Amino acid sequence: MYTSFFGLHERPFTITPDPRYLFMSERHAEALAHLIYGVTESDGFIQLTGEVGTGKTTLVRSVLQKLPAEADVALVLNPQLTALEFLRVICQELAIDLPAERDSPRALIDSLNHYLLDAHARGRRTILIVDEAQNLSAEVLEQVRLLTNLETSRRKLLQIILIGQPELRELLARNDLRQLAQRVTGRYHLTPLDEQDALRYLEHRLSVAGAVQPIFTTGAKKAIFRISRGIPRLMNVVADRALLGAYAEERRSVDKRLVRRAAAEVTGETVRENRAPMWFVAAASVAAVAVTAWWFTAVSPGASTPLAATNAAAAGPIERVVERAVSAPARALPEETPPEPVSQQAEPPAPAEPTLGELLLANRDRTGTDDAFTALFRLWNLTFQRGRAGCEQAETAGLRCVFDQASLAMLAQLDRPAILTLRDDDGEAYQVVLAGLDSGRVAVDVGEQRFWVPRDQLADMWLGQYLLLWQPPNNNVQALTPGMRSPGILWLRQTLTAIQGEPLDPTDSDLFDADVEARVREYQRARRLTVDGLVGQRTQIQMNSDLGVQGIPKLSDAIRSAARIDSSERRR
Repeated sequence: MYTSFFGLHERPFTITPDPRYLFMSERHAEALAHLIYGVTESDGFIQLTGEVGTGKTTLVRSVLQKLPAEADVALVLNPQLTALEFLRVICQELAIDLPAERDSPRALIDSLNHYLLDAHARGRRTILIVDEAQNLSAEVLEQVRLLTNLETSRRKLLQIILIGQPELRELLARNDLRQLAQRVTGRYHLTPLDEQDALRYLEHRLSVAGAVQPIFTTGAKKAIFRISRGIPRLMNVVADRALLGAYAEERRSVDKRLVRRAAAEVTGETVRENRAPMWFVAAASVAAVAVTAWWFTAVSPGASTPLAATNAAAAGPIERVVERAVSAPARALPEETPPEPVSQQAEPPAPAEPTLGELLLANRDRTGTDDAFTALFRLWNLTFQRGRAGCEQAETAGLRCVFDQASLAMLAQLDRPAILTLRDDDGEAYQVVLAGLDSGRVAVDVGEQRFWVPRDQLADMWLGQYLLLWQPPNNNVQALTPGMRSPGILWLRQTLTAIQGEPLDPTDSDLFDADVEARVREYQRARRLTVDGLVGQRTQIQMNSDLGVQGIPKLSDAIRSAARIDSSERRR
């Protein structure tokens, strides 16, 4: 597309983890050194954490290229598995023949132990790398701990590297996982880039892609840094869209205007350059999501309370008071009206309402992963059992977790409550439940409390990750694609008929034919979804919302409830 226009031989800002594009900032170099040391010298666990998009997966790919010839690696990229599935995946990664009793953990561990002993005798080193490890269940983490018991009298037979979002640190800090945490022999946390490294990062990627002259102005590069807060993945997304915008206008240089417009197109909202300190990331970690702090006022579940009424109950004294200058047009008083006595004391200014950041700080002790799932489950009229994986509990109720990235505008369209991970200026992470959303404010829940805060305050602290619950058709999570036959296609035909108001014949067919694909594309285009003709989770969730299925909590419900309460209070 734009590559030849700018003299490039490939797109420089794709988000695939290509080791050729790994930028060695000081922090990335240290992290890489930790990983290489872990796979060559260390025993026990190595733990690498970092915010979403900071380059963890790219580092892993780079490590795989630098492994010694005598190393064998099992790489687990999707850890949302049962303990039995986890053991099978390790065996498959190491090309170990599964035992006859493949449903027996003991048989699988025996096969793995036999392989490790043989590899050790041949002078080979076996390494298990688990990416997105914050999504491991407690059951699987316990199995991971037990794998470290596979050892000789002198060394461990299996070196384990856990890589994940900051929530992994919170997970391993749990009291019931302290035995595992004690076996971590090396920890490293990857932070976002500072401004100087961010500018060099952009130039590095352009150079690798073949650029021979500057393409981004200095102001444009600084704007990308401020908008992304130094997160490489976000820098890539914005920079790629900015190049496309410049190509569309036949401009050989990318300036700040193009960067801001590109960022607005990516998020679906007006973007302001954020000059806040560089701590951050998103979210969020959930499936299991992250950790956090929050909010609200004492109200019953589902109720809403204006922010002003929550100050005393939720936050306690707020020391900082923002001075407000209020001006109004002067109006002449009637001549017979005497002036106010000069000695009359002016009323003190009303205390400023606490900001979202202040509310989070005041309620940080109620912002863990269990707190977030408790609040989200309550909106679904479900009871959450603390200490157990939230997504597993959701599945027993016929629901599924979706962990993805979006803008607030997209979440408003999906119209579902979601767990968000927020970050303050000091880098502290807070998990909140987004319970309501309109053009100017949002409702966030923790426990049984709710706060209404300005929408822009939440947007400034959120990097776009969310976790929500949904109920898949026929209780079956399945992507529907052209050409396939499935009972889900019957649901799809009926759903499109109900939403679009036009029958999709034959209504009793289970074939995803060309007519169905055309109607799907029409629906996706109308809802501003990715127009690909594929019915994945996001399209199915949007369809469920449009159908108005009973029993599904909605962000719009909280807005309507708040409006009714406000109207009732005004009538009083």
